[in-house]
Amino acid sequence: MIREFFYLQKSDRKVILTLLVVIVSVFTMIFLTGRDSTETTTQQKDSIKSRTSKSYNYSSYTPKKVERFTFDPNTADSTQLLRLGLQPWQVRNIYKYRAAGGIYRKPLDFAKLYGLTVKQYRELEPYIRISSDYLPASTLVKEKEGYSRKENKDSTTYQHPVKIKATDHIVLNTADTTSLVTIPGIGPYYARKIVQYGNRLGGYVSVNQLDEIDDFPTEAKKYLVISNPSPKKLNVNKLTLNELKRHPYINFYQAKAITDYRRVHGDIHSLNDLRLIKDFSPEVIKRLTPYVAY
Repeated sequence: MIREFFYLQKSDRKVILTLLVVIVSVFTMIFLTGRDSTETTTQQKDSIKSRTSKSYNYSSYTPKKVERFTFDPNTADSTQLLRLGLQPWQVRNIYKYRAAGGIYRKPLDFAKLYGLTVKQYRELEPYIRISSDYLPASTLVKEKEGYSRKENKDSTTYQHPVKIKATDHIVLNTADTTSLVTIPGIGPYYARKIVQYGNRLGGYVSVNQLDEIDDFPTEAKKYLVISNPSPKKLNVNKLTLNELKRHPYINFYQAKAITDYRRVHGDIHSLNDLRLIKDFSPEVIKRLTPYVAY
């Protein structure tokens, strides 16, 4: 084939040589470019892997066992805030707020922390203690209840009352919000919820009924006792469907089943009369019994 090459005309030989040079040049460029691209891709992968690893290390942060202790959000350091169960990014938001001149003047101000959930605030609220250096001057006016209060159309400011000792107890059915907030773990929010739920029930017959309040701090139950419970009774033979379903233990379908039973069979003499109805399981009947009259 090489011998035949020399038999070609001079112009043809020049064309072939030119094509060969072009082909070799193209392959050389492809080889070099591919090598650089491979090195760049490898570096990019390493960089992405490094960033991903760092990101993973941050997102996989798991705090130690959550602790509960009093703290001032104006002065608490990052270690204390993390021990309380806050996430690192939430702690950074607190630091940014303070660095910008922000001040937490009352516990409710802490609820405005970006990213703080309602559940977190409810759990931390009883432990928030604002130093007197950061409180409004109006809190210097003391009231007989043991804490001072200034009311206006925008806000209400409280100083936290002294908490009761571990050996002290409060009677659940006669307690008001003022006495309930003296229980460790109970702030104004849960104090109101306890009173409101007790009114809806018609009175508590067991301290364990407090578990029916969303996210209730169970450790607070040991400070409460039931003394001679006498809950308000529901006359299941006289109340209307709408009146029956107002009780927390009776839903629409159960109230309808009661009124339907009365219409067909007459008065109810015992909740056991309803035991064959699917909406009245043994557990439901047991829970309702203290609140029912005939």
